[in-house]
Amino acid sequence: MASSKEYLDYILEQLSGLDEIKYRAMMGEYILYYKGKVFGGIYDDRLLVKPVPAALKMMPNAETEFPYDGAREMLLVDDVDNREFLCDLIDDMWEELPEKKSRKK
Repeated sequence: MASSKEYLDYILEQLSGLDEIKYRAMMGEYILYYKGKVFGGIYDDRLLVKPVPAALKMMPNAETEFPYDGAREMLLVDDVDNREFLCDLIDDMWEELPEKKSRKK
């Protein structure tokens, strides 16, 4: 099942307090970036984030889910209606996210 553009728009609106939020559509889903780093994505109309220590600390009881077959587990963000929490979560995660990998030519 692909994610809806409406759900993406809702999440982007919730994250509007942060600068430099970007997304890329990929096979019916959306990869989300903050300041050039991937922090998660929208898969089957679920917001999933990387399980970095900051995210685990802020969401100690979060369920882990697979975004798609063969992927690594990610944390399900179930409090997407809390704009302040979402912005704090993504901002706190940023330092711990891996740098963007450069493509080899």
